[in-house]
Amino acid sequence: QVKLVESGGGLVQAGGSLRLSCAASGEYIEPLHMKWFRQAPGKEREFVAAHSSSGGYYYTASTLGRFDISRDNAKNTVYLQMSSLKPEDTAVYYCAADAGRIRLIRDSGPVQYWGQGTRVTVST
Repeated sequence: QVKLVESGGGLVQAGGSLRLSCAASGEYIEPLHMKWFRQAPGKEREFVAAHSSSGGYYYTASTLGRFDISRDNAKNTVYLQMSSLKPEDTAVYYCAADAGRIRLIRDSGPVQYWGQGTRVTVST
């Protein structure tokens, strides 16, 4: 079992930056794909970014170039650096982990572990 705990959310003005952290415990994250999803009010949960166990980086069209996912296996922690934030980035951000197939790296289906979420609010 892996427990994931996010932190770093908050209120930021449009154009600003935030760094989310996801601390894992219970197992080492090194063999897992680490992912970030988000869910805005009234919308479905959507993929944000992923870092595969083999070192690949995956983003969406809306987060590529603005968000940066990284991990520190020694600290068993994953980060999401978010820059040039927009009001439409407002959501609860969830850290997730799984050992699924790489072709499903952007999917939530294979996710085995979820964090409780951290809220990000981007004001105009």
